[in-house]
Amino acid sequence: MNMTSHAAIRSQQRGIPPLIDQWLDQYGEEEYDGYGGIRRYFSRASIRKMEKEFGREILSKLAEYFSSYKVASSYDGRTITVGHRTKRIKRG
Repeated sequence: MNMTSHAAIRSQQRGIPPLIDQWLDQYGEEEYDGYGGIRRYFSRASIRKMEKEFGREILSKLAEYFSSYKVASSYDGRTITVGHRTKRIKRG
């Protein structure tokens, strides 16, 4: 995985498994944060897409991780940090 040391530490501290990080890259919605980073998170549409591919049973067991997000650099793509959302992501 292409992470900064800060992101690796935060991922371990916050209990976000590598599979969720990979799924954020593959299925997560992305938006620019205005500070040189790209936020990736799970939206309803991305969760539905994963449900079609993996099935409802598997996703129900991993539902606790769907509030996860990551911020990657828009310059080199390295993950800067990861965490759990506590508030809704405002777009627009």
